[in-house]
Amino acid sequence: MKKVMEYNQKVRSSRKMPELRSGDIVKVHRKVKEGEKERTQVFEGIVISIKGKQSSSPMITVRKVSFGVGVEITVPVFSPLVEKIEVAKRAKTRQSKLYYLRRKDFKLSKLKMKELDKFVAEEEEGKVEAAPEESAELQSNPEKQEKTEKVEQKSE
Repeated sequence: MKKVMEYNQKVRSSRKMPELRSGDIVKVHRKVKEGEKERTQVFEGIVISIKGKQSSSPMITVRKVSFGVGVEITVPVFSPLVEKIEVAKRAKTRQSKLYYLRRKDFKLSKLKMKELDKFVAEEEEGKVEAAPEESAELQSNPEKQEKTEKVEQKSE
């Protein structure tokens, strides 16, 4: 038993678990073996439950809807097949188990999301880079320029 506890402590100290809560939108990077090849598969979804958070091997259940079909995975956080877990967004929730998200009529837009600072900064950089491209495209295409001017006038 002592060896198991030592092993668990070693695993926990070598890999840092991000601060996870129910309602977080996370990206789970998992190693997938297909034949002889090994690749990384990213599964992005909302954390609907965390089991055994204080134990040596916590498990998270992540859910997403892909092409109208709900897909869930239950992942051990410290599994050697999990490369990393990134938190993309945080949601303000009152419950620890969000099993009600499995209902068909529930929309994720009902959860109050909080953007993380680093993702907001990345998006701003992306917008700054995209702006010169858009203006150059408008200048080269007079039809697009006229359409955008008409849309702007209607919105005013």
